[in-house]
Amino acid sequence: MPLTGKQRRELRALGHHLEPVVIVGQSGVSEGIIGAVNQALHDHELIKVKINEGPEERHEAAEKLAQGAEAELVQLLGRTVLLFKKRDEDSKFPKF
Repeated sequence: MPLTGKQRRELRALGHHLEPVVIVGQSGVSEGIIGAVNQALHDHELIKVKINEGPEERHEAAEKLAQGAEAELVQLLGRTVLLFKKRDEDSKFPKF
């Protein structure tokens, strides 16, 4: 189920202080990067990803990351992406 505007706003506020946990390098979005994003989402549910210069444009790379990890793209601000994927059990975000 897609996030509502209110939920996105709340997640953006919660993600404001986060540091990027995955950095996409010049090789772009690869299977290894998607695996790292999946693991980080499983551990934290809400993460920031930094997209450096690469073969894809930042919007394209953000969409690839979200689709590959089956996560919600909460925000794309500059080259920083905020992704959310709720865990099935033991979630820190019960109302999402």
